[in-house]
Amino acid sequence: MKPEIISEAPLSIPEVKKELANVKKRDGELSFRSAKTEEYLQQISTISEKDADELKAKLEKLDLPRFKDLHIAKIMDLMPTSADQLKAVLSGYGMSLSAENIKKIIAAVKEYV
Repeated sequence: MKPEIISEAPLSIPEVKKELANVKKRDGELSFRSAKTEEYLQQISTISEKDADELKAKLEKLDLPRFKDLHIAKIMDLMPTSADQLKAVLSGYGMSLSAENIKKIIAAVKEYV
C-alpha cells in the first residue's frame, strides 16, 4: 500500500522536534531514523519551542508581500541576525525585500537570539 500525501507544509526545526515528540508519545519509542533525526535536531536547535511559536507569530504578523510559510520556516531554522545573512537565506527563493522589511524581520529574530 502506497501512502497518500494529503497536504504539504514547511516545518521549522522546532516544529519537527515537536512532531517527533508527539510520535514518541504515541508509539512509545522512535524508529531508528526518527531517533537519529531527533538526536541531530537536539544538536542544531537554536530556539525553544515556545520562543519558536512566538517568533513565527511575529513574522506572520509582519504581513509582508510574497512572504510565505516556507520563508518563515527557513528564517527560524537559520536565525539570521544581519541584513546580509537574511539576504543569503532568501536568495535561494528568488525573493527580494525592501530595506524596511529586512529591518523588521531582523528585529524580530534578534529578540530570540
